[in-house]
Amino acid sequence: MPIPDGVRLRAGRARRLGFMHGHRELGDFLQASRARLRPEDVGLPDYGDRRRVPGLRREELALLAGVSSSYYTRLEQGQSVGASPEVLDALARALRLDEAERSHLHDLAGSVRRRPVVRRPPEEHADASMLDLLDAFGDVPALVSGRRGDVLAWNAMGHALFASHLDSFAPQCPNDRPNLARMIFLDAHIRALYTDWSGKARAVVENLRMVAGRHPDDGRLTSLVGELAMSSPEFASMWADHRVRPCDSNVYEMHHPLVGVLTVTQQSLRPPLNNDSHLVLATAARDSASQEALRLLAQVISDARGPQPTHTTQRC
Repeated sequence: MPIPDGVRLRAGRARRLGFMHGHRELGDFLQASRARLRPEDVGLPDYGDRRRVPGLRREELALLAGVSSSYYTRLEQGQSVGASPEVLDALARALRLDEAERSHLHDLAGSVRRRPVVRRPPEEHADASMLDLLDAFGDVPALVSGRRGDVLAWNAMGHALFASHLDSFAPQCPNDRPNLARMIFLDAHIRALYTDWSGKARAVVENLRMVAGRHPDDGRLTSLVGELAMSSPEFASMWADHRVRPCDSNVYEMHHPLVGVLTVTQQSLRPPLNNDSHLVLATAARDSASQEALRLLAQVISDARGPQPTHTTQRC
């Protein structure tokens, strides 16, 4: 199936802006990681004002990684495509990368070697086992997120906590599904929901960058990145930081329009046989005011809805 014109247009713009191009992504990630390291972090002398660029020089990083300066320069400039896993691991150690960053470096280098063709991926859906999990959590706010952050399903509490202003059946409509990244950056209601909006936004971008490195051939993802980069200067700035981190567990203070201020832990659970979709849960500390706020929210929506399935089942 051909990629729609709108997807192709935004993907093309994203590539021209450098947001999703294999060689440039690898070089930019290396350069950004190098710039975040100070010489004293790795036992090198700091020449103070004599340094013209932030962080380590290319030749310093090459020395720490045990490769030639000319080879590293070619790699960062996109002129070399054959970096071995051993070289990449040496660079990761020299750059003090954590496990997520190291994995991302390998993903980017693999993309450069393969030169993947951007394609339209198949439609995502929440399978029966994920919907059963959603039902099992009952009054715990939960949703199923796809690879790109599309909301594939949510239970009544997930809808009420995260996006009560949206149609509860929206996840069932592939062409009109809420997208978590789009909601965070382009939806004023969601922006007002988080006290530390920038912290939540950065977590979303850092996770999306990891996914983009893992799936460089995903045309819908390329389109999403291009759309957000052109629609939100804040997204473009955060994306340019080249930071990566999985959204496994984070604590957020939320200002909910129905139950007020509450603090929740948002956790992602990934089924062992499905690496793309995952379950997002929001829980509050036991016997806390926030837990009571969630109970109140459950009561409010129960009174308003009457007996209902815990997840929406109507299809478009």
